Amino acid sequence: MKVVIQRSKKSNVVINDEIYNQIDKGLVILSCFCEQDTLDDINYIVKKIVNLRIFDDENGVMNKSILDVKGDILSISQFTLYADTKKGNRPSYIKALKGDEAIKLYNIFNDELNKLVPTYTGVFGADMCVNIQNDGPITIIIDSKNK
Repeated sequence: MKVVIQRSKKSNVVINDEIYNQIDKGLVILSCFCEQDTLDDINYIVKKIVNLRIFDDENGVMNKSILDVKGDILSISQFTLYADTKKGNRPSYIKALKGDEAIKLYNIFNDELNKLVPTYTGVFGADMCVNIQNDGPITIIIDSKNK
């Protein structure tokens, strides 16, 4: 499982020219799953996300988690995170888990996040426009295979 985490001041996901979901202060999570992913991968990533100390404390030091600042999460599925660009100029997405299986893991991932932090989503497989106001900018990539 691979995620891109961005600290956000305000973000939204637009589908068919209408805002589908939005958050103020929080995190935008772009996620992708591969065939080897299990519930252990999801639990590892969820624990990492909610405990990452990437929000400023009273002294301007990144020392607080999303739990501490009571932020929200905007979670977006993005199969292109497993793009393989080694050969040629057209990326291969063969490593990304196929839709039917990926949506199951994506839903479990969001359910687990939502138990800890209010989590809003896009629509799996939809054509979405994700507007991210990246705060910092702070962007972190986590791959559950690199524990």
